[in-house]
Amino acid sequence: MRTWQPLEQLIGRIEQLSVLDRPADLVNGVLRKAIPQGSVEDALSGTPIGHPLHPAMVTVPIGAWTSSLVFDVIGDDTAARRLIAIGCVSALPTAAAGAADWMSTHGPERRVGLVHALLNYTALGAYAMSWLARRRGRRARGVMLSLAGAGLVSASGWLGGHLSYSLGIGVDTTVFEQLPEDWTDVTAETVLPADGEFVAADAGGVPVLLSRHNGTVTALADRCTHRGGPLHEGELDGGCVVCPWHGSAFSLADGSVQAGPATRPQAVLETRIENGRLQVRRQDRRTMRTQLADP
Repeated sequence: MRTWQPLEQLIGRIEQLSVLDRPADLVNGVLRKAIPQGSVEDALSGTPIGHPLHPAMVTVPIGAWTSSLVFDVIGDDTAARRLIAIGCVSALPTAAAGAADWMSTHGPERRVGLVHALLNYTALGAYAMSWLARRRGRRARGVMLSLAGAGLVSASGWLGGHLSYSLGIGVDTTVFEQLPEDWTDVTAETVLPADGEFVAADAGGVPVLLSRHNGTVTALADRCTHRGGPLHEGELDGGCVVCPWHGSAFSLADGSVQAGPATRPQAVLETRIENGRLQVRRQDRRTMRTQLADP
């Protein structure tokens, strides 16, 4: 079944709507002051749990608001009003988590994200007014405002899905990279990096980061899992490579995330010197394959 053409045209227009760039930059500047880099941004991004936080949190306000419509149908206005209140309160930290993700976007994804956020805030306003109307005994007006909010949330959810599944926001950018599971020749031993330096190399068509720290040669996937930044252009900081794009830090020893906004670790490769050549193979996939083969 083909995608409904008007939807594709609409999303294409939003992605190309450069008039949104200036207000997006202004909003980003305000958010950067409110959400500084460090533990606050990491928490909102989901770094401590190893998964983007925003997609998990949206289920609470959406679930509460959707459930309120069910109680409207059966005529229980008290339950509907309480669920609307839960949705409005939970929408605030959810929006903060979404803002943390949005700050590291650019171009089309930033424009779509801005419209996504505007729809969400408008929906929040509609539900807040619905709650107030119900409190004042104006149930019919409250129901109409809830229906308007539900429509706005649906439109926003469609844009949110496009951000994740079409534009890759929140997705591990290395997930489809097939690093070699068998020893693969990368470069000559004589051109390996000096201590504290990085070198970009190729392992079976996949870019890898070679480094030497305290005399030990290590190899990681070169594309940052967060937004695909080239790690070989980053800096060394206490045994970690710091992405030049958004500041995520990964351990050179095991690829683990030491600082966000990244949530997923870098793939690690084993290294060895064979006949004057550096060879690598992906460590975790080889181990997983061995475990699966064992009874």
